Amino acid sequence: MCGIVAYIGHREACPIILKGLHRLEYRGYDSAGIALLNGELNVFKKKGKVAELEAFIADKNVHAHVGMGHTRWATHGEPNDVNAHPHYSTSERIAIIHNGIIENYAALKKHLQQQGHEFHSDTDTEVFVNLIEEIQKQNACSLEEAVRLALHEVVGAYAIVVISKDSPNQLIAARKGSPLVIGVGQDEFFLASDATPIIEYTNEVVYVNDYEIAVIRDGKLDIRTKEDVQQTPYIQKLELELDSIEKGGYEHFMLKEIFEQPKSILDSMRGRLELEASHLNMGGVRAFEQKFLNAQRIIVVACGTSWHAGLVAEYLLEDLARIPVEVEYASEFRYRNPVLSERDIVIAISQSGETADTLAAIELAKSKGATIFGICNVVGSSIARATDAGAYTHAGPEIGVASTKAFTAQVTVLTLLAMIVGHRRGTLSDQKLRELMMELHTIPQKVEKALELDTEIQQIAEIFKDATNFLYLGRGYNFPVALEGALKLKEISYIHAEGYPAAEMKHGPIALIDENMPVVVIATRDSSYEKIVSNIQEVKARKGRIIAVVSEGDTTIPSMAEFVVEVPYTSEALTPLVSVIPLQLLSYHIAVLRGCNVDQPRNLAKSVTVE
Repeated sequence: MCGIVAYIGHREACPIILKGLHRLEYRGYDSAGIALLNGELNVFKKKGKVAELEAFIADKNVHAHVGMGHTRWATHGEPNDVNAHPHYSTSERIAIIHNGIIENYAALKKHLQQQGHEFHSDTDTEVFVNLIEEIQKQNACSLEEAVRLALHEVVGAYAIVVISKDSPNQLIAARKGSPLVIGVGQDEFFLASDATPIIEYTNEVVYVNDYEIAVIRDGKLDIRTKEDVQQTPYIQKLELELDSIEKGGYEHFMLKEIFEQPKSILDSMRGRLELEASHLNMGGVRAFEQKFLNAQRIIVVACGTSWHAGLVAEYLLEDLARIPVEVEYASEFRYRNPVLSERDIVIAISQSGETADTLAAIELAKSKGATIFGICNVVGSSIARATDAGAYTHAGPEIGVASTKAFTAQVTVLTLLAMIVGHRRGTLSDQKLRELMMELHTIPQKVEKALELDTEIQQIAEIFKDATNFLYLGRGYNFPVALEGALKLKEISYIHAEGYPAAEMKHGPIALIDENMPVVVIATRDSSYEKIVSNIQEVKARKGRIIAVVSEGDTTIPSMAEFVVEVPYTSEALTPLVSVIPLQLLSYHIAVLRGCNVDQPRNLAKSVTVE
């Protein structure tokens, strides 16, 4: 879960790499480093943010036209200067940057130590580079061949870039299970973990596939498989805009992305919801329509916020399409020998499209014959390429580590999916479909109105910023929203928070409630409204401090709750798209008031590309 960037061409490499590292810092920010080829192979690295690396090299000779950089999220070895990437080989003639985990590093390290290799860090990556050096020495082969042979010996996931003092006009890269993209310019190339460092210079990219090795030498790109079979690079055009990866005047990316949701929800519906024609269209569903019509079960696999979106999908698909749904943590799915068949559909959800656990779940499901439908945000990502069909969310880049617009975009696409499948199966009438379409069409405006609560929520945040615990309660469609609200608060403010179905409160969590416990209750007007009013009474009787999210015009709950936040009313099935907005804002403002790093919370990285 690290950020990789590299450059080879006619420009000064260091400024390009540093700017790229800043743009990739959401992928890891424990430490950063850079390696430059300028007659010598010089490595500079520093614990902390990229800014600390910049300060460290300010007085160094960084002139070079070939180089690579890395911003780290620690896996093997604590964050410090030594464990930061890039890593030298023992001879210091080769350097490597690496995103991923080498599972058999311990056995490889023992063997390499017996061959005389010295190790200075605790990382698996230093083992990788020494393995390459040892193979090159033993086989008297080229660096390219040594990398290829090394890939046959390592077990795990990797995206690597390798440079050598002996090959001053060459970059070698490879991937398996971790993302890597190559930007193609005029006599220059840019490598990165995603497209954000590249778009400023070129919109033409090549996505490296698993088990492929890319060699850039003398202005040419050569891609081969691990078995040394030459591949034809497929150049794609990026649709990413440079301003979409800038803060645009907002204090934090997270706040910007919260306020982008009216647009990102609309973009996720664009071309799919044709209101005038009363028509819904989703190409990925159309191609596998019979599979959905005949599905005996749908299994959703996802992690984190995407898992919460999957829980909303469970309500949607069972309610509208009448198909049994199971929602699984992707991180557990592959380890319990799940029962799957050809009549099952597996929906894999991931913002980045690179989540390692979700990719592993996909591979397992494919091996059992299930049909895989992917929902992700990043065009050309691994999940998009690994699935049988799918849909992009079109939310635009999400830089803040805590997902916000990704959640609502995923829920929007899942809502459209449930409506389409339900209508095709005959479980959703023409009239009900039309009503839902009309209401879904109004959601961006209703989210816009919910965002007007920002100042009001900031005042509530001021009161509760020093709380040590929070409880979030919801029922039905709003239960996943309660989970998501609690997760957001935990992620960025470091306050312990739990989400529960409101009815489960009396089965345990009610013991926690006293005059110091803030309880956020999502109590919009829906089929379970009367029940949740009773739950609020139970909290009030125990002196809990109630923050209620209600539908506009509610006259019952304001007399019970200490704080009331009114959101626009919408159809029950669409409620999560509106009710989640105040919870995102609450977590954001509490984190800011506590002095937390909102966009880069401790111990977290945006794209979890290791298991």
